[in-house]
Amino acid sequence: MKYALLLGALLCGPALADRQSFPPVDQAAQDPSLVAFRDALLARVAARDTDAVVAAACPDIYLSHGGNGGPDELRANLILNPETLSEEHRKNADTLREAYWSDLENTLSQPGYFDDEGEFWMPHQWQITLPASLDPFMAYYVTGSDVALRQSGDRNAPTVGLISHEIAIIRDFQASSEYQQVLLTDGTRGYMHRDYLWPMTGYRAALVKSEAGEWQLCTFVSGD
Repeated sequence: MKYALLLGALLCGPALADRQSFPPVDQAAQDPSLVAFRDALLARVAARDTDAVVAAACPDIYLSHGGNGGPDELRANLILNPETLSEEHRKNADTLREAYWSDLENTLSQPGYFDDEGEFWMPHQWQITLPASLDPFMAYYVTGSDVALRQSGDRNAPTVGLISHEIAIIRDFQASSEYQQVLLTDGTRGYMHRDYLWPMTGYRAALVKSEAGEWQLCTFVSGD
């Protein structure tokens, strides 16, 4: 089931929409076999066991919007041979490799939901349907409860409010800034710590049962 986010003319004018909260609910417990598979997969990821993770993937695992997918592409992403990178990025191969593993581990650790076809998707906020008028790259999910929204980008700045599991809009994300300027759906503005902001175009993963009844990792992708 998808949850529609009703925003109206989000980025135009002072009158926007009521704020909505989407608290995380993990539906994995509905299928004990899924829980067992996800726990085992997470253990393999934590151990950085490339062979075991690749073995748990679908034959046609979807990994990018432009690549071929499949176990070979997954293995290449997990190993990340520096020779496959441009010269300017080769020196960062270790950092990029670890970031990919960490993103996979973090995504698989998130609460998830079953879609109408019985596939299990993580994170749970991926089921929020954003309005077509909103650039999805500006949308972020507030992952925490009672996260401070501050008057300025300083941890000691006065608090405007406490925000829980909402969608926040960031027109210009500053990667080097600890605090990001956000716009809530009712027009409230403030600054929020980036650690609590998950991009709605960020990584998501899907676990799917094969025809033989075995769970597999069939999607791990980011982007719109």
